[in-house]
Amino acid sequence: MDYQKVTTKDILIIGNKANLSFRTNGEGTGSLARQFMPRLQEITNRVGTYSFSIQKYNTFDIKTMTPETRFEKWIGVAVSDLNSIPENMESLIIPGGDFLVFPFQGSVSNFIEFWQQLHNEWLPNSIYQLDNRPHFEKLPASYNPMRVDNQEEIWIPIK
Repeated sequence: MDYQKVTTKDILIIGNKANLSFRTNGEGTGSLARQFMPRLQEITNRVGTYSFSIQKYNTFDIKTMTPETRFEKWIGVAVSDLNSIPENMESLIIPGGDFLVFPFQGSVSNFIEFWQQLHNEWLPNSIYQLDNRPHFEKLPASYNPMRVDNQEEIWIPIK
């Protein structure tokens, strides 16, 4: 599987969040994106052009996760500071550290299949150990969930 190991500093995010389960993730993520994306111009201190789709788990154990497992879902963008947060948006700090970054290209259904293979097969058989920090996807400005040829990056926190 193609990946890079990347070390980052803290990533500051402004966005919207919701408490979802794996069962409600698709609909909930779409709702968050429709709430957040039209307001991008209100964020004056944005860094880069990527959007972030973030999952903040209480603990991540693929063996005990079910369709009802709850987590905090965020849609947001990276910013230079948290001094100016638009009304009805919130901030999140993704703690810096090591991440495995996997390139992905394909449809949303292909993404789900890739994500499951990555977490159920590849990671347990790798030399890496998950860290309890948010997982996220970096989505280019051209991202559209209806396209079958989307390109994105999957960021997995490791120790």
